[in-house]
Amino acid sequence: MAEQTARSDIPAGEAYATAAPSTALAATRTEGPPPGSGGAGGPRPGSAPGDASSAPGEPKPDSAVVRDALGVGIAVGLSGFAFGVTSAGSGLTLLQTCVLSLLVFTGASQFALVGAIAAGGNPLAAAAGAFFLGVRNAFYGLRLSQLLALPRFVRPLAAHWVIDETTAVALAQPTRRSARLGFTVTGLTLYVLWNLTTLLGALGAEAIGDTDAWGIDAAGPAVFLALLAPMLRTATERAVAGLAVLLGLGFLPVLPAGVPVLVAAVAAPAVLWLKGRAIGDGVKGDGSTRDGAGRTKKAQRKEPGR
Repeated sequence: MAEQTARSDIPAGEAYATAAPSTALAATRTEGPPPGSGGAGGPRPGSAPGDASSAPGEPKPDSAVVRDALGVGIAVGLSGFAFGVTSAGSGLTLLQTCVLSLLVFTGASQFALVGAIAAGGNPLAAAAGAFFLGVRNAFYGLRLSQLLALPRFVRPLAAHWVIDETTAVALAQPTRRSARLGFTVTGLTLYVLWNLTTLLGALGAEAIGDTDAWGIDAAGPAVFLALLAPMLRTATERAVAGLAVLLGLGFLPVLPAGVPVLVAAVAAPAVLWLKGRAIGDGVKGDGSTRDGAGRTKKAQRKEPGR
C-alpha cells in the first residue's frame, strides 16, 4: 500500500515513483513452478519467486518473515492518520471515512477521491480517478494467485489485501509457505492499523493538525523502496524499474490520476523488446545460427566433406 501515502493536493503523486516500477516489474517475473519446488526451469529452493537464477539457500525462518511483515505493516499502517484527517477536512462524515478504509483499502484511491471532493470536483470523475489508481492491484493478483495458490473459498477475502506491500513481502519470500505467511501477516497488520488510524485521524483532525509536518507520508514509499531495491537483481530488471519511474513521473502532470502508473507498465515490454532485438542482432552478427546438434553455421562449413 505504498500508494496510501499520496496527498490530496497531488493525488497519489508521491507514490508513483514506487508503484510504477512495481507494476512494470510484475510483467517481467517469470511464471513457473512454486517457489522452492525445484522444478525444471523453475526457481531453486531459497530463490526469490520468479528468479530462477538465484543461488540455493535455506528456507527463511517464520520468525524472520513475521518480523519483516510486522515492520512493513506498522510503518505504513500509521499513515492512515493522514487519510482520516484529509477525509474529515474534505467534509466526509466519520462513517463515510471509515467505510472507505474498510471497503476500499487502497490509500491512493481513497486520497484521490476525498481530494477531488474537497476541491469541488465531480464525484463521478473522482471515482474514476480512484478506480484507475486501483487497477494495478489486478496485475499483482495475477501473480499472487499462482504464488500463494490459496483455496478457492479464501481467495475473495485475500483479494481485498492484494496491495503493494503485501505483494512485495510475498514475492520476497523463498517458499510458498513463507510467502503465504508474509502476505497474511502484512495484510492483517496493515488492514487493522490503517482502519484504526483512519478512525483516530478523523476523530482528532483538529488536534492532529498538519500531518505533513509529522513526516508520516514518507513512511510508505521509504518502506516500499527498501523492499523493492533488493529484488532488482539483473540489469534488465533495473532498466525496467528506471524506465517505469521516468514514465510515471513524466506523465504525472499531464494525465489523470492513476493513468501514469498504467503507462509506466509499458516499461516492461519496451525493455524486453529492446533486449530481444539486441540478442537477435548479436546472433546475426556472429553467424551463430545453430543446427540440431548445437553447431553454428560457421562450424558446419569447416567440417570435412562439407
